[in-house]
Amino acid sequence: MDTEVLVVGAGPTGLTAANELLLAGVATVVVDRLPERSPLSRAGGVQTRTLEALDQRGLLEPLLASGDHPAGTGHFAGIPAPTGFSAHARQPWRAVPQAVLEGFLEEHLASRGLVVRRGHELVGLAQDADAVTATFADGRTVRARYLVAADGGHSTVRSLLKAAFPGRAGTATAVAADVRLSGADLPAPHTRGADGHWAAVFPLGTDGLGRPLRRLALGGPGRSLPRDVPVTEEEVREGLRAVFGDAVGLLELCYARRITNAARQVARYRHRRVLLAGDAAHVHLPFGAQGMNTGMQDAFNLGWKLAATVRGRAPRHLLDTYHTERHLAGAAVLRDVQAQSLLMDWTGSGDPDVAATRELFAALAELPSVQRFLGDRLAGTATRYPMPDAGSHPLLGLPVPDADLGPARLYELLRTGRGLLLDPDGTLAGAAAPWRDRVDVVERAAGAEPLLVRPDGYACWVAGSPESLRRSLAHWFGAPGAGVGAGTGADLGAGVRADRASAAG
Repeated sequence: MDTEVLVVGAGPTGLTAANELLLAGVATVVVDRLPERSPLSRAGGVQTRTLEALDQRGLLEPLLASGDHPAGTGHFAGIPAPTGFSAHARQPWRAVPQAVLEGFLEEHLASRGLVVRRGHELVGLAQDADAVTATFADGRTVRARYLVAADGGHSTVRSLLKAAFPGRAGTATAVAADVRLSGADLPAPHTRGADGHWAAVFPLGTDGLGRPLRRLALGGPGRSLPRDVPVTEEEVREGLRAVFGDAVGLLELCYARRITNAARQVARYRHRRVLLAGDAAHVHLPFGAQGMNTGMQDAFNLGWKLAATVRGRAPRHLLDTYHTERHLAGAAVLRDVQAQSLLMDWTGSGDPDVAATRELFAALAELPSVQRFLGDRLAGTATRYPMPDAGSHPLLGLPVPDADLGPARLYELLRTGRGLLLDPDGTLAGAAAPWRDRVDVVERAAGAEPLLVRPDGYACWVAGSPESLRRSLAHWFGAPGAGVGAGTGADLGAGVRADRASAAG
């Protein structure tokens, strides 16, 4: 093998997957088609669940310290809650442009010995019983035990697999842009002008000169142009005038593209030794950075399962649960985004039935219970995975909240990338002993209830019997004593460097 895992695509999803694999001691090579990292951002916000997962890896504090990343309030179909949908969240979403996030993750990987191999365009893919062989445009090949396809909405890997990608093709477009705007006050996050024209404006922090940047979306009658038609400065200025009159002007157009309402999801996330993640697995309107966050959550879900499989520790069914869990989560995101598209009337049809429905929905959004419901869905914290034979506790299958356990926070204890068992009464250590090579046990945890947490931060057993704990440990972490231990950091760095040299030929 040239490497154990080959990751194709160095966006947020691919970089997150690589970090998870390296944390588990799995030799990983990351390749990307582009000769250098793109300075452009296709997303601009990091949601609660993703922020929590980054905290569980020790990456949140350095990310937030890397620049101006203001907190946001969130919206659903352009309808804000009076106090913000983030008001009930454990962590409000943060404005982090995709380009900034990619740079941060790539630099973190480089500090651990993994450098993205750029300018590698994938043209061929073959699988056998033992490995995947990837062929690139320059004739080089890389042979890996598994391949993670994180190469975007126009995924080459998905095309080479001829993977079924059912759903709806785009029927209309709107403009999305990163801009600097004039005007004394920042407009409301979503503003509707006359004759169905609308604009959405969100903070993106500041540029290199400390000037505020905004993410802008524009839509309405006559604004649905073919995707390949370039977005001009005059088009953006005219769109701003249609909504804001002379109150807001364009100072600088940094980046612009056309977005569509296409909604598709692959039928299967796993194709033997190839795993699809991020936009390679699902595409939809980029409302609230749902695509980027869903992709990163794909990677957090996949990383530890793939690592356990590579290291020979995983039960036979484990890697298949990646499809089971993330296809369900992705389908829910697509439904939410499609509902938002309808409620927004983002093509500016002026349908009075849509207007009436939007008015009713806005009234419902005044209710605290509705705000909590929608806030959890937007934040990613409502995703519940099935946990077979583990009881019916309210926390089961959900991402665990952080907690102060005395000497450390719960999230800090997950930074090893291993499972975690909280044993507050000291009665479960014996049942968990055979899995101590892959599950950390914290006894006498202050104020905690018995809890088994997967490496991705989800509760997979809560307050059951020792026998049910053993079943859950075997279900998620494999047979006791199976597989090999993770390498040391030094060994890992050397292994990855050797694999990169092999991959480069």
